[in-house]
Amino acid sequence: MSLARPKAEGDEGLLSDREREVLQLIVEGLSNTEIGQQLYLSPNTVKTYVKGIMNKLVVSDRVQAAVAAVRRGLVD
Repeated sequence: MSLARPKAEGDEGLLSDREREVLQLIVEGLSNTEIGQQLYLSPNTVKTYVKGIMNKLVVSDRVQAAVAAVRRGLVD
């Protein structure tokens, strides 16, 4: 039995390309500082992206965001 669910109809345009990049790095376990270094963003900018991602996915923390991203097929 697979826990992954197929992409929901509205998931495709849910996140911007940059938000998907940030989310991929969250899934990989990087901190805000590490994400900022990799994407050439300030830690505060990363924090803003993370908050927006969590709002769009309707989750309350990074772990839930990562789980939702994998289950919904939003990241590789």
